[in-house]
Amino acid sequence: MVRSVATFCTVACALIFAQAGSPSSALAQASTAAQAAPAARRTAAAPIDYATAHLERRLPAVRAAGSITLDGRLDEPAWLDAPMATNFIQNDPREGDPATFDTEVRVLYDDEALYFGIFARDDEPGRIIVSDIDKDFDTNRSDGFRIALDTFHDQRNGYQFATNPAGAKWDAQMANEGRENNVNWDGIWDVTTTVGETGWTAEIRIPFRTLKFTNSDIQTWGVNFERKIRRLNEDSYWSPLPRIYDLQRVSLAGSVDGLRGLRPGMNLRVKPSAVTSSNTVGGAKATGDFDMGVDVKYGVTSGLVWDFTVNTDFSQVEADEQQINLTRFSLLFPEKRDFFLENSGIFQFGGSGRGGGGGGGGGRQNAPQEMQLFFSRNIGLSNDGNAIPILAGSRLSGRQGPVSIGILNIQQRELGNAPATNFTALRVRRDILAQSDIGAIFLNKDASGPNFNRVAGFDANFRFGFLNLTGYAANTFSPDSAVAAGGDTYVTRVGFDYNNRDWQAQLSSSNIGSNFNDELGFVPRRGVGTLNGVFGTRWRPQALSKVVREAYIHWHLDQFTRHLDDAVESRYQGYHWMSRFQDGSNAEIGVNTNVEDILAPFTINRSLGTRITPGRYEFSEFFGLWNTNNSAPVSVSSRYSNGRFYDGYRRGYSIGPAFRLNENLNASVSLQLNDIDVATGSFVSKLLSTRINYNFNTKMFFNGLLQYNSDNHQWTSNLRFNIIHRPLSDFFLVYNEQRDERTGDMLSRAVIAKMTYLVAF
Repeated sequence: MVRSVATFCTVACALIFAQAGSPSSALAQASTAAQAAPAARRTAAAPIDYATAHLERRLPAVRAAGSITLDGRLDEPAWLDAPMATNFIQNDPREGDPATFDTEVRVLYDDEALYFGIFARDDEPGRIIVSDIDKDFDTNRSDGFRIALDTFHDQRNGYQFATNPAGAKWDAQMANEGRENNVNWDGIWDVTTTVGETGWTAEIRIPFRTLKFTNSDIQTWGVNFERKIRRLNEDSYWSPLPRIYDLQRVSLAGSVDGLRGLRPGMNLRVKPSAVTSSNTVGGAKATGDFDMGVDVKYGVTSGLVWDFTVNTDFSQVEADEQQINLTRFSLLFPEKRDFFLENSGIFQFGGSGRGGGGGGGGGRQNAPQEMQLFFSRNIGLSNDGNAIPILAGSRLSGRQGPVSIGILNIQQRELGNAPATNFTALRVRRDILAQSDIGAIFLNKDASGPNFNRVAGFDANFRFGFLNLTGYAANTFSPDSAVAAGGDTYVTRVGFDYNNRDWQAQLSSSNIGSNFNDELGFVPRRGVGTLNGVFGTRWRPQALSKVVREAYIHWHLDQFTRHLDDAVESRYQGYHWMSRFQDGSNAEIGVNTNVEDILAPFTINRSLGTRITPGRYEFSEFFGLWNTNNSAPVSVSSRYSNGRFYDGYRRGYSIGPAFRLNENLNASVSLQLNDIDVATGSFVSKLLSTRINYNFNTKMFFNGLLQYNSDNHQWTSNLRFNIIHRPLSDFFLVYNEQRDERTGDMLSRAVIAKMTYLVAF
């Protein structure tokens, strides 16, 4: 291993030195003349001092004189009196240069809401790219504009709101400058856009009841703006940011000053829901059901929100994307249920245990998943992903001064072999120093009878510029009957992360006891010590700058050592070279080496019973991947690999064409094949996924997901029709079906209709 690392570092250094030596509206009325003239491309500026530049980016708050009509035209007289944020600065591709086309932003407010008027200049508006108008659209695939609001002005947390020239909406909560980012949060806000001859315009209205902020009579909020020009693959910001950061770096945001007399209102939301469904299993007769529930949200203080839910239903949630599992560990499927996603960042514990995406994007497939101390899918879902009814739940979450608080309690109903169970999660975290925090967590699971499971832990995260230091310790408590005798019940971790525009270095070490029994978390391995690391460098080759934007060469290590015999159970090393191109495409090549010491057999193909037998295995995989520009009308992602696999051989193929007829219609196909030959058998695993999304407008959507998995010989389909009939109020019509691929027989079918209606006070 030492020799391989030394060789890799030698090659990296040679490449670096070689590269270093290479050649290297009222607004509309007021700005009629400027908008009629070509939006000239701007010239380079002097170097920027990022540590102080944001102090000069300040906007005085202006109370609107008269009403504002959201029509995307900025033709109310009030816009004339609003100071303008302009002179946007690139952070990619030409860090520190003025934006190719500038953006003008004005801010107004009244008793009810905050307003943003945006004019995004563009010489060639016919070349504007809009890939999608779906709710929470992919902001990286379209031209767009995004706002970050730090309403407590703590330079850590806030909200994000984004739109594109077609008026699509995206929003998110962020904490600790993006270390925790909840893109599933939904706020009440509106936007209208228009496209003209010299650019596009947007009017955004964000009601104060959507936001949390202090009770001060005069307030200053942190604010920054991002403009994306997709055909140039360019990002620019009002308050300039180094290339390594994005809009979530609110400690470098500007400010809007002098907001007066803001009141969030009563901040009470009541959302009743009604669900009716028809379910068929096999050849049995269809059964119907009808149920009602209600969700309540109340702002207890300016920073704390109390949520309450009764008869919670998640039937409208999109089906899980199927995965091929070629490891001996459980798969991790992401949480998709709204109630558990909102404010989920508060319950995250500790820093990342793995060295940050060592695959460089797609270099490693089927990697074992990282441990999570609290994993909400253990609530209301069985091990195979089937729903277990939830009677009621409550959550208090938010901030009180420098303290973040999360309290969650859920009562799960009894179903089959699953007893009625109560789940509790308590999380507190306090900000210290400039960008650091310390915290504690307590988890409790109480089932019927003497069964219980508890977890208590402490964590600390220190951030000093480019350097992050993290650590945590946790212990579990369970009845003696639930764990074997003699094993440790704790987990510990320490790590650091140094990441600037040129270098990346991450290293972490953890120990997981053999009796660490966390039933509210995801713990794929126990009784092991881990060592995870990444070392890499990025540079921009000037000689190839017309084609290549950035090269990234890196080495990645994941090692697991058994406590039982102090032997290496698994060791993965990846040596990868990734290139990002100017049009947004990327390519990666590399080799992945593996050591696996297997003590017990495990199955890698259930349908054929193909197994990996005990023994020590050393094998390597060579791979290459290519992803074309995903904002183009037709794009393709592809990967090929081959190499040894345990005591045999594996060839891997994946191809994923995607089609964008316009912003209304998007479709994609993903096919993954693994041709495997091992001592106990040969097989080809196939995983097919097809998506079709048709967006009638920004409030009516159809999503179709069709999947085939050869491991269980099943076709599954999930069809969803969604109408947003008023803010945060939906009608869903969902069709789910499973069929046996070999016989064509239907295994299950469900038709679900759900209506929600939000009343906000």
